[in-house]
Formats: sequence, structure tokens, C-alpha cells
Amino acid sequence: MPGKGDAASHACYVLVDALPDLALLIGRDGVVVAQGGGRDLAGLRPRGAAAGKPLEASWPAPVAALLRQLTRKSIAQRTACEARFASDGSEYTVQVSPRGPDRAVCIVRAAGGGASDDSADTGARPAPQLDRRGFLQRFKESLSWAALRETPLSLAVIHIDGVTDIAQVLASQVSEQVMSAAIRRLPLPPQGAEFAGASPRWYLGQLSEALFAIVIESADREAIEACVAQVCASLREPIRNGDAEFHLTPHAGVAILGQDSSTPRLLLDQARGAAMEARRSGPAHGIRFFTDTMKIRALARIDLARELRNAVVNGDIRLRYAGRYDLERASLTACVGYLRWPHPLRGEIRPAEFLRLAEATGLSAPLSRTVLARLREDFARLASSGRPEVCISFGALRHHVLHEEFVSDVARLITDGGVPAERLELRIAEKVFITREPAHFEPLKRLGLRLIVDEVGRGMGSLDLLARAPIWGLQLDRAWVAALRTDPTARRVCRAGIQMAAALGLVPIATGVDDAQTRDALLELGCAYGSGDLYRGDELDITAG
Repeated sequence: MPGKGDAASHACYVLVDALPDLALLIGRDGVVVAQGGGRDLAGLRPRGAAAGKPLEASWPAPVAALLRQLTRKSIAQRTACEARFASDGSEYTVQVSPRGPDRAVCIVRAAGGGASDDSADTGARPAPQLDRRGFLQRFKESLSWAALRETPLSLAVIHIDGVTDIAQVLASQVSEQVMSAAIRRLPLPPQGAEFAGASPRWYLGQLSEALFAIVIESADREAIEACVAQVCASLREPIRNGDAEFHLTPHAGVAILGQDSSTPRLLLDQARGAAMEARRSGPAHGIRFFTDTMKIRALARIDLARELRNAVVNGDIRLRYAGRYDLERASLTACVGYLRWPHPLRGEIRPAEFLRLAEATGLSAPLSRTVLARLREDFARLASSGRPEVCISFGALRHHVLHEEFVSDVARLITDGGVPAERLELRIAEKVFITREPAHFEPLKRLGLRLIVDEVGRGMGSLDLLARAPIWGLQLDRAWVAALRTDPTARRVCRAGIQMAAALGLVPIATGVDDAQTRDALLELGCAYGSGDLYRGDELDITAG
């Protein structure tokens, strides 16, 4: 495969080759551009190296013809398509997705219960079968039988966070391979006599790359929660391969037949809506069941989106500032800005609520750009307060960082005399930071400002990129710091983040320093700077109002 010259690319291709599904990048002309994976597809091996050759040169004629046909169809219609085929007595499924105007990615999976070479030798259990088209048909049949027999039935939809980030950082085929590894670890629905005695009975399906569904023959909430929680627990387990580790975050919503809806489409929409509500609420709130109030909230979000657009245009969203301190000396080192929206009627709206809405409505980049431009006013007030040596810190939003004018926006703030470069700090979330090559941030380093990677430990990271990037510090995710003294895992994560920063010559920073005990624990681990409720008494009011 091309592009194996650097360590990051090499790790990516090792990951692809090690996973069970076969990934092919095929051109419109039927030439295989790249190939990886497929270690478990013993019955479908190309004859010699396939990359750089037409499909017919390496694959059986029927398989090559099918892949060529699906590739052209997918590219022409700009949509994904699927098919099943048999080769040498084994059945396979193929999913083809367009990648630009002249290429498509083909993912080939074994359609059977997993009788691969590896599983035959080691006794590994087969992977759950999640054929999408077959699942939807079975789901409709289950609803019909449940309505006819007046038996209970529920549908759970699980949305997986993290899949899109993997696709952006590495490649779409890598995200599919990671999902394939996650699927192979899912609990198997009971079969045969075991299925007949199960309570409740259930089966799995996959609606899209990041969306699973579970049909459960029960309306009992405790039984449903137990079943869904089992699947979610499997999805949360880290997926490791070599030095790469991936973390997926499932959010589950449930709709119950009869209570919420009696049609397949509406039941599916309601379960999906409940899953999105769970995603907005965060993983701590567990599984969400659909309620009528969710309909009202959906309408309220439409109104809020309109008001958010007006707030961005009018500059109503500003920054509130919290101090970052030297943990040992308790001296102020930076004013860290966090977005706030004081709505005239709704009161203070939480960032977690309006930032998701901003991303969904395309307002994220305009919001971030507007607030960044106004830093000059806040810094002028900071300087007039007698603390001009203190840095002012801004957390750029994801879509702004990915915007083509991001570097220009920052440069304009400095060159126009708004904020001295040595007093400006930019925070970028780790999962956003690693979607860019280090060279993208070199102009910021030349400007002389500080660049901090934020939310370290929350999701996916890349040690290789962090080592090569022109950054000043690493800021640990608040959730890990807050649990530092009570959760051994949190302590290990914090220690690892601090040691990683030290090894890379970076400054470790903590947020969530809410008490003296947490401060002392961080100092013991080697972290010298932090912010949190411990310093709340030292108010920082450097905004206009």
C-alpha cells in the first residue's frame, strides 16, 4: 500500500492488515489502488499482490465483475451500496462507499458465523451477524408478529461516538476495520434452545457505520436496560492494535412498541431520537427511554437554533474567565476563557447544549471566529487591571480549527495589535488537533503564541503527532482530574498524561482542581499548573458585561 514512509502511516497500515475484514481502494477503471486486512478471509485470497493491477488479474472473474460493477455504481450515484456473493463455498458481504469522484472503498466481510482459519484453530467465538438489509426485514417481521400475538417488543438504538474521528484522523477504511473489531466482541444473541429459554429474547442489527439496533422481546425496563447495558459495555472496551488504542462511546435510546409507536419507521425514529437525547445528556445519564417530552424538546431546539444564529450575529456569546494558577505558589498565570451565553429569557445556557447545536447547524466556525476577534477587548481590560504579564487563553472550536482561515484569523488578532503573541494561548481539543498535520500549526509557532492540546485522555490520541507538533503544553481532561483521588484508573490516566508531557518537553496542565487534596495529588504526580473550583473565590471579571 502507498504512503508507508512515516511512522504514523505505517501504524495505520499495520492496523488495517491485522484486522479481519478485507479493505480495497478501487479506481473507477477497476484497478486496485490499495489493499489491506482480510486475515480471517481464508477462502478469499488474491492471487499474488493486488495493488496496482486490475481486479481481474488477482480475483476470480465473478468476484472481480461484481466489485467493478459496485464500484462504478457507488461512484456514479455518490452513495454506498451493498451485495452478497459466494466464492469457493463461502459466503461474503461487500459494502462499497465512494471516496471522491474516481475511487471507492470496498469492505468485504465473511457472511457466515465466522469459520475462519484463526477461529478454527483457537476456538474463538464467531462474530455476530449484522447484515443491515436482513436485519430491517427481520425487524419488520418481528413487529408484525408482536402486534398479531399482542406480545411486548422494544427497539434500542445505540449511537457510537468516535467512529467519525477515526475516519478523519486515519482513513474511512480504518474506522470500518475498528468497528469490525468492536462487532466481533459484541455479546452473541442466544441461539437454538438457549434462545428459547432466554429472558428476554433479543437480536442485534447494524443500521449504519455508527448506529446499532437491538430488538428485545420485552417491555420491562429493567430487562431492557440489562440487555442494552451488556452491549454498551462491550463497545466501551478499548480496541488495541500495536501502539494504537481506540475508544468508542455508545449512547443508547429505547422505544417500546404500543407505548410509543406501532409502525417500524416511527419506532425507529423515536429510538434514534432517544439515543440522541442520551448523547446530549452525556454517558453519566445512562440509557434514555423515549418520552413525549422529547418531542417538545425537539421543537424547542428548533427555536433555540434560530436564537443561536441571532446571538452569533449580534455578538451575544462571550467568554467567562477562570484563573489558571501555579499550584505550588497559588499565583495567577493565565486567564482561561470559556464560552457563555446569557440568554435574556432562558437564563445562562450551558455550553454543552448550544455547542452541539452550533455544530449541527453550521454555526460552530462563525461563533469561534467572532469570539476570537473580540479577545482584543478582553485583553485590554486584563492589561488595564494591572496584570499585563498574564496570558489570555482561548479554546478554538473544532470547525474553526479545520477552517481554511483559522491561521489567518489568529495572525490578524496579533498583527493588528490586539493581543501580544507572547500573551496569547490557543487551546485545541486533542481529538481535533490530531486531524491536522503538525505542519499546519507551524505558522502559529512562528507567530510566538502558546499552543495547548486540551482534553488529553478523553478519546483518541496520537503520540507521534504530539511529538512532532509545535505545542507548548498538554491539558488533562477535567473528568479524569476530578476523579483522581477516588478512581485508580483516573489516577493512572493522569500520571500517564503528565509523564507523556514531561517526556515530550511539554508543560502538563490540569483542569478540575476543585480542592486542596486534588491539588496536592497533582503536585505529587508532577503537574505544576491548574484551574478549578479551589480558586473560585478569586474572581476574574475582564469582560464588558
